Amino acid sequence: MYTQARALPLALAALLAVSSAWAADDGGAVKAQPFVVGKTVTKAVQAGITPDKAIEILKAGNVRFASNKSVSYDYKKQVGQTALGQYPLATVVSCIDSRSAPEQVLNQGIGNIFTARVAGNTVNTDILGSLEFAAKVAGSRAIVVLGHTNCGAIKGACDGVKMGNLTSLLENFMPAVNATKTDGERNSKNHEFVEDVAEMNVKLTVEKIREMSPVLKEMEDQGKIKIVGAMYDISNGKVTWY
Repeated sequence: MYTQARALPLALAALLAVSSAWAADDGGAVKAQPFVVGKTVTKAVQAGITPDKAIEILKAGNVRFASNKSVSYDYKKQVGQTALGQYPLATVVSCIDSRSAPEQVLNQGIGNIFTARVAGNTVNTDILGSLEFAAKVAGSRAIVVLGHTNCGAIKGACDGVKMGNLTSLLENFMPAVNATKTDGERNSKNHEFVEDVAEMNVKLTVEKIREMSPVLKEMEDQGKIKIVGAMYDISNGKVTWY
């Protein structure tokens, strides 16, 4: 009988096989090609992107977005180009906030970036597993924890909101609330406090990724990826990088 217990080892073996195959191709048989803004990221393009270059590309994308000079992508064409494979240059952990979609604020096309979205841009084992897949298996060169200003989840944590499953989600942000020493009221009425907690949450999440994922920590130590934090300002479209 094909049981769930047997399925798990087989799934892990398959994942490792894919990982090994990708690693063998990386920087070897694939001849690197330059990244071109507005074009699809192919395996050859990904092979030529370093962690620093990946972050540079995202920074440039946000500059275009914030200055209303975003490049246009041929999405229909990219759908066809990425149908049989994907080679994203980076992975973004962001909030579900409707105003902060990473593909838009970083001006990236289909197949350029992985995105993991959850209220308050936090991580758990599911998201960490996704990040490990993105980096170890699919070759993503950078992980960006992207917070944003005026975050409703952070406000809820500052106010100690209790509501269904949201209660346990907001508990993830209490370390940031407790570590923030901003003067004044310690609730959502204090705008400076909310923004300082949001920034602290980004920085603690970056450290949490390193602490909870030996896979990603090792890759970063080896220079294969970079893990950074950033904050998107919903009032002007600009990202501040930490």
